[in-house]
Amino acid sequence: MSILKSLGFVFFCIFSINAFATVHGKYFDRVITVIFENKNYSDVLRQPFFSQLAKNGAHFSNFMGLVHPSQPNYIALTSGSLQNVKNDLVVNLDVTNVIDLLEAQGISWKIYAEDYPGNCFTGVSKLGYARKHNPFISYMNIQKNPSRCANIVNASEFDQDAENNALAQYVFYIPNNKNNGHDTDLSYADKWFSQKFSKYVSNNLFMEKTILVSTFDESEPKASINQIYTSIVGSTVKPAVYSDALNAYSVLKLIEDNWSLGNLGREDVKASPVPNIW
Repeated sequence: MSILKSLGFVFFCIFSINAFATVHGKYFDRVITVIFENKNYSDVLRQPFFSQLAKNGAHFSNFMGLVHPSQPNYIALTSGSLQNVKNDLVVNLDVTNVIDLLEAQGISWKIYAEDYPGNCFTGVSKLGYARKHNPFISYMNIQKNPSRCANIVNASEFDQDAENNALAQYVFYIPNNKNNGHDTDLSYADKWFSQKFSKYVSNNLFMEKTILVSTFDESEPKASINQIYTSIVGSTVKPAVYSDALNAYSVLKLIEDNWSLGNLGREDVKASPVPNIW
């Protein structure tokens, strides 16, 4: 083998090890979060797949959305604060976020957004993609950093990455406005979710040390309370109904705790923790 080939082989091995290195967590090694839109808790529980996930995992009966409309809830989940965002208009936020915490500990991340055109697209929408549902593109330290921004991809890459055992440890999956129920209804969203993810949650090898967080951003705007469906399924999760008062900050706090990330110094610090579901 020539020197160049030898060096190339060594580089390939090093790259492969780094690309697939796993930072082990207390409870899980990978989290996949999927967020749906604007539906009431009780209505979601009547849907077959959402109900199945609730029965097979940890289901939270007192989980509240933070505000209306959608975008502030996404921002809160990923930065530990509403960041004074009050609507769905374009925002560019020069603030730290969960990606900063993950990268500081060497934890890989990737955002899969349906109908996302790629190339750090900062437009309001494209086909079924809506920027307001993709908080990561609104963080300036991601939006303006080409190497980070490249981790926001079209969701068509998800199945290939899963097949190649190349999923990141922090995965955020953003359905388009049909599949998330925004422009359709709960039945449509439930069928899509089942078709897309049932093969994964039923695969013990895939779910090893992996959790799937299924949640909504908010209830229907006219609902009397902003109660939303949230469930967590995974190989390490103890199925049960948990009545602790939780919200999006609680999920962020769980991720911080799992990998000993520290915190963002905002509402994540004060958040009620996800109870012992393990």
